[in-house]
Amino acid sequence: MRKARIVAAHAALGTVALLLLGAWPTQQAGAAPALACSELDVSLFEGVGDDDPVEVSWRVLAGLDYQTGERSERLAEVEGKSVKIPGFTVPLEDFASSATEFLLVPYVGACVHTPPPPPNQLVYVEMDEGKRAKMDGWNPVWLEGTLLVEDVQSIYGASGFRVVGLSVTPYE
Repeated sequence: MRKARIVAAHAALGTVALLLLGAWPTQQAGAAPALACSELDVSLFEGVGDDDPVEVSWRVLAGLDYQTGERSERLAEVEGKSVKIPGFTVPLEDFASSATEFLLVPYVGACVHTPPPPPNQLVYVEMDEGKRAKMDGWNPVWLEGTLLVEDVQSIYGASGFRVVGLSVTPYE
């Protein structure tokens, strides 16, 4: 019974990782995106209230050409808005169980033991005043906050985005 639960847990984690990685861009910076924005979603804000964060995928974040600073139309629509991004946390302090500053990355282990992803796949997060986020790099989370396109340097690499974080919750 225990072995079945462990296998099921690993399968669930693998499924979540594959869902998150499915949005991983395959093109180089500056190359035309594989899908036009209109092919990804009918409307970015369809069914979203004024106060609701907009779900943003890593494919949308890949719409930043980090060499020229040009943004896709889709990315420009969410810049400065309240967003919700799935990913994994990487604390900027060793062994931190909670943090006010961290990186959000598209897959487990990004930046730590491998070369970092490109800047359009790294989000520097600074939690809003007085807020802390639990750091659990093995489990995916939803980050909610305001998305800014901004170059930020950290110990793990250059990030093309900064988010003022409001909350970090388990990915469900």
